[in-house]
Amino acid sequence: MFKYLLLAFTVVPFIELYLLLAIGREVGFWPTVAGVLVTGVVGAWLAKKEGLRVLRRWQESLAQGRMPDEGLVGGVLVLVGGVLLVSPGVFTDVVGLLLLFPPTRRLVAALVRRRLERRMAEGTLRVTTFQSDSFAGGNPFEPRVTRPRIHQRPGNETDAEFTEE
Repeated sequence: MFKYLLLAFTVVPFIELYLLLAIGREVGFWPTVAGVLVTGVVGAWLAKKEGLRVLRRWQESLAQGRMPDEGLVGGVLVLVGGVLLVSPGVFTDVVGLLLLFPPTRRLVAALVRRRLERRMAEGTLRVTTFQSDSFAGGNPFEPRVTRPRIHQRPGNETDAEFTEE
């Protein structure tokens, strides 16, 4: 996880700064500023449009009683693409556009899905959740105890349910 944070907060800003300075040298200061502002506005509009399209398709699929074609990963990629487009920079704009463009988003979603499935099969996927019971008077920093209820079904299927106590 540390290497991803290092990449996101040190390497990517250096790439962005270099590209913005290079573009500014070639086309000038104000056209560069205008380009950054235009991509931010267009990125916000495109992210909203694409996000609503994905949400509408989910709703249609669920109303018909079938799983959505574009799963949760696709929706998260639309969100990430929108955030990248709104943030100033050339590199993040290109990556954001690729994530909002449906064919490349499906390709990235398939890669992410395969990686998640492989990590689940290997047992190396770790999921961390945060939950606060501050309204109920509980301590949000206290670990929650969960106890599994396991039901054996015919055909060697096991159904497990976790409850919090």
